[in-house]
Amino acid sequence: MDKQKITERLTEVFRDVFDDEELEISEETTADDIEEWDSLEHISLISAVEKAFKMRFTMKEVSGMKNVGEMIDILCERAKKC
Repeated sequence: MDKQKITERLTEVFRDVFDDEELEISEETTADDIEEWDSLEHISLISAVEKAFKMRFTMKEVSGMKNVGEMIDILCERAKKC
């Protein structure tokens, strides 16, 4: 899966978690950019991403992510195709 496909799939996950079909994300997107993205929704988001991509983030990865771009980078690294 390449970076574009990962971003497209991740957008679908974000739209589902935040119940907003118009939501657009970019590599720079942070929790500050999405009103509903609080600590509880963060847990739901991480869980949904793990399920969608059939992988698990480490605690270090979760706590170190500063934006969506860093999440994409981790997913790319796991896919080894970006």
